[in-house]
Amino acid sequence: MEPSDSSVVMETRDLTKRFKDVLAVDSLSMKVRKGEIFGFLGPNGAGKSTTIKMMMGLVHPTSGQAFINGRFANDSAVELRKDIGFLPERISFYDNLTPVQTLNFFCELRREDKSAIPSLLKEVGLDEAANRKVGTFSKGMTQLLGVAQAMIGHPSIYIMDEPTGGLDARWVRMVRDKLRALNEQGATIVFSSHILSEVQALCHRVAIIDRGRLVAEDTIENISEHLNIKPRLWIRSPGLNGKLPEWIRDLEGIKDVSVKEDDLMVTCDAALRLQVLNSLKERGLVIKDFRTVEPSLEEAFVRLLTNKEES
Repeated sequence: MEPSDSSVVMETRDLTKRFKDVLAVDSLSMKVRKGEIFGFLGPNGAGKSTTIKMMMGLVHPTSGQAFINGRFANDSAVELRKDIGFLPERISFYDNLTPVQTLNFFCELRREDKSAIPSLLKEVGLDEAANRKVGTFSKGMTQLLGVAQAMIGHPSIYIMDEPTGGLDARWVRMVRDKLRALNEQGATIVFSSHILSEVQALCHRVAIIDRGRLVAEDTIENISEHLNIKPRLWIRSPGLNGKLPEWIRDLEGIKDVSVKEDDLMVTCDAALRLQVLNSLKERGLVIKDFRTVEPSLEEAFVRLLTNKEES
C-alpha cells in the first residue's frame, strides 16, 4: 500500500462490488479529508449503502480497496472501528429496552464508560424519554437514539447512512444540527443521502454516484462552475400570469429565461444583472422584487446525470 496522506481519513481505490449479475459498485475511487462533512449523494439504488458497508467491513469487496486512517477497511481489528461512530440506514433496537438500557448495552460492546449516557441522551434531546420503552418511540426518536449510540466514546469519524431519511421537518433539523455540532467539535462526518437540500445545507464536499460509478467529487461551487451553471436573477413581476413576453429573450445579456406565474428566472452574467434589470424596466416590465439565486446542488445533480446518460 502507498503511504497515506495524513489529511485523508477515508479513501476508496477502484472499489467494486458485484452481487451475481448486479454490479452494485463499479471501480469507485474517492477521498474524504480530515475535519470535513462529506456528502455521499446519489439516487436510490446508486450503490451508496453497499459502499458504506464495504468501508465498515460489513461487506467484502469483489475487488479494489477501502482505507480508514491509512489501514485496510476490511481489517478485522477492533481498534480500527473504535474511532468510528456508525449509523446504518435501517437502525433498530430492542423494543422492550429503554434508551438508558440500550446505550448501556452498546457501551459494554465498545468497552466505554457508561457514566456518559445521561449527557449523550441530553445532547440528542432524549433525556426526558430516557426511561421510556424504545418500542413506543417514533421513527425520529429512534433515529436520534441511533445518533446517540454512534457518539459513544466520542469518535473522530462518523459514517451515517441516510441519517435524515423518512423524518419529518422537526427531526431532520435536530439531526442536521447535531451533525453540524459534531463537525464543529472536530469530527469528520460522512453521510449518504438522496435529499439534495440536506447535502447542500451541510457538506463541504460531495461525491455523486450513479449506478455504482463516481460521477463527480468536489465542492458544490466547483461542480456548478465546471458545468457552467450560473447564478440567476429571480424577478417578481405582477401580471405575467405565466406568459413570457417574447421580446425578453432578445434583450442583450440574457442567456436564458423562464416564467412561472408572476416569477421570472433570468440567466445572465453577474456583471450584466443591473443592465438587464434596467432594460426590463425601460420596456415597461413592472419589477416588484428581485434577488440573486445561487446555483443549487439539484441543478448540478440533474446536469451531471443527464450528461452521463448522453455520453
